[in-house]
Amino acid sequence: MTMSPQHAARRRTYRRRRWIVGIIAVIVLALIAAAAFVVITYADANNGIHRSSIAGVTGPAQNTGETNILIMGLDSRVDENGKPFPQAIYDQIHAEDASVGGYNTNVLMLIHIPANGGKAVGISIPRDDYVDFPDSPGGVDKGKIKEAYGDAMEASMTALTSKGVSEADAYQQSRTAARQSTIKTVSAFLGDVRIDHFVEVTMAAFYEVAQAVQPITVCLNHATADTFSGADFPAGVQELNAAQSMAFVRQRRDTTSSDFDMTDLDRTRRQQAFMVSLAVKLKQASTFTDFGKLQKLIDVAKKDVALDDQLDLLSFAQQAQSLAGGNISFVTLPIDHFDTVDGQSVNIVDVDAIRAQVHDLLNPPTAGASASPTPSSSAGSTSGSGSGSSGSSAPATPNPVYTDSSSPLQSGNVPCVN
Repeated sequence: MTMSPQHAARRRTYRRRRWIVGIIAVIVLALIAAAAFVVITYADANNGIHRSSIAGVTGPAQNTGETNILIMGLDSRVDENGKPFPQAIYDQIHAEDASVGGYNTNVLMLIHIPANGGKAVGISIPRDDYVDFPDSPGGVDKGKIKEAYGDAMEASMTALTSKGVSEADAYQQSRTAARQSTIKTVSAFLGDVRIDHFVEVTMAAFYEVAQAVQPITVCLNHATADTFSGADFPAGVQELNAAQSMAFVRQRRDTTSSDFDMTDLDRTRRQQAFMVSLAVKLKQASTFTDFGKLQKLIDVAKKDVALDDQLDLLSFAQQAQSLAGGNISFVTLPIDHFDTVDGQSVNIVDVDAIRAQVHDLLNPPTAGASASPTPSSSAGSTSGSGSGSSGSSAPATPNPVYTDSSSPLQSGNVPCVN
């Protein structure tokens, strides 16, 4: 039977929307990496999005059906072509211009999607963990894990330009070298964990995408403000616009209260909570029926997102779709203590304990084994109102729950965090 043009168009639209909803799950992860979330049509997935090869970086392919994706959120103030953001974006995200900031991966999160349809897990790696660099970029053997990217990029740029490679070509080749070095570093640190794919995003992508999906509902246990990030929030459940969302995921200090001590781990928890809140919204969403917004997001992806060259977004959509429905939990790897090394404040970690924890997270008990209990509420407000200079009040979300950063953050409901 010949399909009518109208029927064919409806099928294409349905297929594209289903794919979009599925791929949101993966790209949403990038969004929380303090960087971005993007929606792409299949036609554009391989036409304009930056791609890098990671073949052979963490060993041969394994036919297990599992997938590990490394999310890298860059602190750079430039896009994927090394070009400055529009000044309006610097103003809105409370960040300095392109002359400030390097190429640190200030957000690193491994997303593990099991083969059997079980619950996925997002593993956040604190950016200042002091680790070995397998590649020794620029002769550096150890450092903060976030610095592997920038060290490798600088070493590659120096080598390539000394050979007469044009600056534009050297820049893109060096970004590839930086991604590969980061993947090797993370893989080795976690216990030679295979990394199948990566998603890299910049700060600007987060802001531009947040504009398309705003407002996002979040919940805070304390009123807080921070002149560095621009955060200024009341306690409780509230809705955030794009600029406020950026401040929410970047805040790591409170500049108004002597008895409220925030840390980098609280910021990591914020990022995880925002991802969960975004997934809650997308479950109800009509955001992606607006094709004008979709085209804008596609344009953002081309400037501010990079993927590995083997990540087929269309075929991956079905596997990823359950994440958009909330089938994921998040953990933050522990820190043993803080120290100063070569004048830098670093996180000292128990590598053996981390590798054992990661192994257990990637190999959970089989069905029928006793499951870990869901963390209970502690020291958290359960609903809120209030009108700060940033967040606007919103109806209370059912049973918002706070858990500290050492406990898994469960998806499916808006969590309260510090």
